[in-house]
Amino acid sequence: MKLKYVLNLSLIGLFLMSCQTEENEVIQDPNQNLSNVSPLTTLMTRVTQNPTSGDNIMDNSSCFSVVLPATVIVNGQNIVVSTQADYQTVQDAIDAFSNDDDIVNFIYPITIQFQNFSTQVLQDSDDLDDVIDDCGEDDGFDEIDCISFNFPIVINVYNANNQLANTITINNNTDLYNFLENLEDNEYVAIQYPISLIDSNGVNVTITSNDQLEDVIEDSIDDCDDSPSGGGSSTLSSIIVEGTWYVSYFFDDTDETSDYAGYNFTFNVSGTATAVKNTTTINGSWSNYIDSGDEKLEFSFDGSVLDELEDDWEVTEYSATQIRLKDVSGGGSGTDYLYLTKN
Repeated sequence: MKLKYVLNLSLIGLFLMSCQTEENEVIQDPNQNLSNVSPLTTLMTRVTQNPTSGDNIMDNSSCFSVVLPATVIVNGQNIVVSTQADYQTVQDAIDAFSNDDDIVNFIYPITIQFQNFSTQVLQDSDDLDDVIDDCGEDDGFDEIDCISFNFPIVINVYNANNQLANTITINNNTDLYNFLENLEDNEYVAIQYPISLIDSNGVNVTITSNDQLEDVIEDSIDDCDDSPSGGGSSTLSSIIVEGTWYVSYFFDDTDETSDYAGYNFTFNVSGTATAVKNTTTINGSWSNYIDSGDEKLEFSFDGSVLDELEDDWEVTEYSATQIRLKDVSGGGSGTDYLYLTKN
């Protein structure tokens, strides 16, 4: 009887250990892990953020939007902006004369709403200037608001040791945006697939992996933005030859951005390129072309120091100050990312 009792306790102990192991199980597919700097994390925040770029004709900032209704004065004309359709009335007033100042003045107080859905009341233009100064520089990449997630979405949260720390259920855009924006450096998350979203055509799409989700969002960018690739009327070839650039993000299985710290890149109209770090200069070349409908950017540099940058990168998006590139391995071993940011 005593032996049977001991065996029963042992079995219970093994059962508890098994449950604990399952609870803290390491994700088998590391490609499903997302960090606070993962490209997909950024794309998801742009899908779920409060849309802030639609009223830029009034506030000239994508950091926040002005809560409607609001009244503005343009060239002495009072305009009540009650809906988004009234933005065009403001634009028409600005375009009416070629010799005016085109300044949009608000009738205060106004309420603004930030990307994280929090609000603030501004009492005068000084308050507005202070908020704009605090916003910092705009990276040129706006919200992706023509697609929407279907909730709830369940997410596993892992710690730095890749052990399951928590599982949460998210029920709306506000919670998902703020959750992703507040991820710590030592936190990793994995979405429990399948999930679904409504695409830019109003079609319900089932998503089963990070790669598919990333592709669907990236394919929607042009549908959501009137400006091609986020670059406005400027082409990538005309943007990249202006000023110098640095590697702000490089991912190849792991985050290797620090490997390129200190390098400043110059891309010349002739197709030549240079990478300068301290007293070292590495010569190279670059080209921009279309391949099977995809815009590509290709680099070549002397020696082997920068050989990981030598690839036919797919251009996913660009602005006047940042170029975002990725390369999907033909063997299915993963996706590499390269972001260039203007100095």
